[in-house]
Amino acid sequence: MQTKGRSRNFIYTDWILIETQFDPEQLQSKETVFTIGNGYLGTRGSFEEGYPHALPATFIHGVYDDVPVVYTELVNCPDWLPLVVIVNGDRFRLDQGEILRYDRQLDLRQGLVIRTVRWRSPSGNTVDISFERFASLADPHVLALRCDVTPVDFEGLIEIQASINGYPENQGLNHWEELDQGKINQGIWLQRRTRSSRIELGMAAKMTISGTEAPLQFNTAPGYPTLSTTFLAKTQQTVTVEKLVTVFTSRDIETPVPAAQEKLTQLPDYATLLKAQKQAWDEVWQQSDILIEGDSTATFAVRYNLFQLLIAASRHDDKVSIPAKTLSGFGYRGHIFWDTEIFIQPLFLFTQPAIARNLLSYRWHTLPGARRKAAHYGYKGAMFAWESADSGDEVTPRWAIGSDFYGEDVRIWCRDREIHINADIPYAVWNYWRATGDDDWMQSYGAEAILDAAIFWGSRVEFNSEREQYEIRGVIGADEYHEFVHNNAFTNRMAQWHLEKAITVYDWLVHKFPERATELEQKLKLTPEERSHWQDIIAKILFFHDPSTELIEQFEGFFQLEDVNLADYEPRDRSMQPILGMEKTNKSQVLKQPDVLMLLYLMRESADFPYNEKALQTNWDYYAPRTDITYGSSLGPAVQAILASDLGKSTAAYAQFMQALMVDLEDNRGNTNDGIHGASAGGIWQAVIFGFGGIQLTENGPVANPHLPPSWTRLKFKLHWRGKWHDFNLHRGLGTGDKGAGETRGQGDKGTREILNPQSPIPNPQSLSEATHNPNIQGFIFDLDGVLTDTAELHYLAWQKLADEEGIPFNREANEALRGVSRRASLMLILRDRPYSEAQIEEMMERKNRYYVELLQNMTPQDLLPGAIALLDELRQAGIKIGIGSGSKNARTVLERLGIMDKVDAIADGYSVQEPKPAPNLFLYAAKQLGIEPEQSVVVEDAAAGVEAALAAGMWAIGLGPVERVGAAHIVLPSLAGIKWADLREQLSNISRQK
Repeated sequence: MQTKGRSRNFIYTDWILIETQFDPEQLQSKETVFTIGNGYLGTRGSFEEGYPHALPATFIHGVYDDVPVVYTELVNCPDWLPLVVIVNGDRFRLDQGEILRYDRQLDLRQGLVIRTVRWRSPSGNTVDISFERFASLADPHVLALRCDVTPVDFEGLIEIQASINGYPENQGLNHWEELDQGKINQGIWLQRRTRSSRIELGMAAKMTISGTEAPLQFNTAPGYPTLSTTFLAKTQQTVTVEKLVTVFTSRDIETPVPAAQEKLTQLPDYATLLKAQKQAWDEVWQQSDILIEGDSTATFAVRYNLFQLLIAASRHDDKVSIPAKTLSGFGYRGHIFWDTEIFIQPLFLFTQPAIARNLLSYRWHTLPGARRKAAHYGYKGAMFAWESADSGDEVTPRWAIGSDFYGEDVRIWCRDREIHINADIPYAVWNYWRATGDDDWMQSYGAEAILDAAIFWGSRVEFNSEREQYEIRGVIGADEYHEFVHNNAFTNRMAQWHLEKAITVYDWLVHKFPERATELEQKLKLTPEERSHWQDIIAKILFFHDPSTELIEQFEGFFQLEDVNLADYEPRDRSMQPILGMEKTNKSQVLKQPDVLMLLYLMRESADFPYNEKALQTNWDYYAPRTDITYGSSLGPAVQAILASDLGKSTAAYAQFMQALMVDLEDNRGNTNDGIHGASAGGIWQAVIFGFGGIQLTENGPVANPHLPPSWTRLKFKLHWRGKWHDFNLHRGLGTGDKGAGETRGQGDKGTREILNPQSPIPNPQSLSEATHNPNIQGFIFDLDGVLTDTAELHYLAWQKLADEEGIPFNREANEALRGVSRRASLMLILRDRPYSEAQIEEMMERKNRYYVELLQNMTPQDLLPGAIALLDELRQAGIKIGIGSGSKNARTVLERLGIMDKVDAIADGYSVQEPKPAPNLFLYAAKQLGIEPEQSVVVEDAAAGVEAALAAGMWAIGLGPVERVGAAHIVLPSLAGIKWADLREQLSNISRQK
């Protein structure tokens, strides 16, 4: 299924993002979108040939360097991508010559970026060039790139240059010192060291050529070692170049250059590496995939957001974490925020808990930096940095330098005042412990982080003797539009919650690990007086909350601020802060982020104070209209989608979800060029699982109470809880679901839960009676192609276009064999015995489907076949249920274009079952959705395979078309034109009596 991205020239399939047109105006934002990685490093989607305004970058976890006085940042590492193709003297560039065909794909299933271009050079030579690359998930130190070059209409010289660019920049600054470089057998290598942090990097590359005889040349220009080859190319002759790269740093091994060289010599060929890549990704998706049916955009976009987090998470290093912009851009300079613990970590906690443990272990390793920050400000314990890098010391820039040369620099107060992160990290530690039961990690690492951060709160609070209560003054809450507030509800309650859990953890340590408890008492100077102080703070901390209405005041004095109607400022294309100015925004009730609602969300899972249904409704009504949800914080929409779903506001929930979902794919905030919105991507996972899936975590495991969006017919995922996997298969209607213990399905918008019996099989079609003497027909199941509309013609045109491009003979006669056959089986019939790789087959199936969907855009209700609408209306008037049984994954799109969705009660399509026709599963699934028995069902089909499937299901079959094709059906008709339900019923009764 595919949908067109808004003004981005994108097509979304289930697993593949396809860019159909080169747009130099979107070069940098799409470099972010096409980022690949493997948890060790990330490489932006820059083009191999390079462009002047591009922002190529490869970021390696933990490789930070300082810019003296100003900031610390994640370093842009040497660029492994450069591969230049020169055609008869003309360098291949998309901004020169003529682009005749362009297609770039990001394959999420395999972690591949693929680009195919037909290009006519300024000299008039036409050439097909394809690039494919990946960062190996099977071996994080390996990178691979393949290029195929095929002259279309000329013979001539082609030169290919493969390089390592040793002069990468962080937007104008080069962090690397030149050390050495050289050549080895069939390869080159480069050695660099960061200027301040003194991290050494070794990178090696080799190039192989197949399809022609071509010698290699070596060029060791300073900082730019290059392998090149020149050959005489013949028309329609494909030459393949493979470039393999290895990389190590001194964070991984003492001698990175020899390590890179040695690994390079041991590497197998590209195809073998690609096979390992596919296997590694298969394992990851087995754990982390989310299947959505009924919403083609969400199907892809949810997987896309998961992919961007999966490639940013280190699988082996517990001294690094995931930056706010992942490893995909220069935004926030690679710094770590609360984004990781609150928004990103839950995905890993419930699908890959070992990675979640690594992310939290990073915080334990950075405790020394947090202690230095606390001491600097005059506090005790550990004060976690608002922005952290390698050491845990505060790296938030003190000043933001504006674009106005004469303007004032802006002081960044988050480093000093946004202290709620000191409870956010313990919140994530507690949830990890609760979900995994990992007592060993908790006593060794987590407890120390929780306790030392709790000691900070004991020194940070102030006792107000007049009120006889504790205050936390001068802070910034989650809502960053208000920069110096007192008794922020989010901060105060999170601090209180943290202290409650710190006492619990301490008591647990004393009971279960007394030696460790004693060790931490001595190390942290944790006294009985300190713990008594915590109890006093818990009992007396200020929290402005009206018990009668449940309305929470965001901070002291918030209700006295000027109220602003955001609707008065629409339409707009920027946040409210630059519109109103910082001072006025600070004095108004406009919110960057739903501060109080965020607090309710964090307390929601365990139903801790102040969360309850009334509080949620009251505070939603007050704070949601005041939140700059469109252009404020990107962290807000996903959280609001979950809470709106809880409140039964399905329209608002889905709207907020889509805003978060498409933030990078559609660049709807205009800043995707800075990097992926990592927190939003993590929030998407939570919105799907906890919002629409309605997952609640109980002592017996996770339980679903789904609130599926109206268009979603199925939501399938798995969660890991305390050492066991729990599979969820949630349906809107009466879906059968896949067999498997612990599966859950929902029915209706509120999602009534039903646990499927793992032992209940699909009914055996052989045991179903073919007919009764008086058939009790309750439902009709229609195929689409050739039955309700002539999409068969569109399929033919799409297959014909593909066959023409591939130079394969194909015509209408050959197309007849494809009726009722799956997409893969159809392609196999077209290809016959021609040799194609699995990757090429997948690409051709996606390409054909793209052509088909493009043709579908011109479909209207006028394309309904004669008699179709009349029969559908007559059946509905007679109380007969109507289902669709189509093997197409585009069935819903077709129904929408035909304008008959409101006439259909159930849809079984290419997503519903695994076995295609002639297996009976699709029609059995449709009958189950309709709530009828197989013998009460009539299938209308135009393909032999469909008729066979209907009979195998024990259903009545009506065949449309020639007898030689559908003669096995109970009734054979030329078409639906003039067909009446009364006539069909009589014929079926006559057949039944004859039996």
